[in-house]
Amino acid sequence: MSAPSPVQRKGSLLRTIRAVAWSFVGMRKGSEYAQDVEKLNPVHIIVVGLVAVFLLVIGLIALVNFIV
Repeated sequence: MSAPSPVQRKGSLLRTIRAVAWSFVGMRKGSEYAQDVEKLNPVHIIVVGLVAVFLLVIGLIALVNFIV
């Protein structure tokens, strides 16, 4: 007896980036959120989110160094 295979979710990189960007802003339609839950891979969302946080922190550090 073999284990059932996990559901493969195919979502584009651009859609994942857009979903993470909207989550940073905090504004998202419920219907679009439901589509993201169905289509996007959670691992991709986590990776894109971590990269976005890293870029935000680096950008803030660069801005502070520029101002100071």
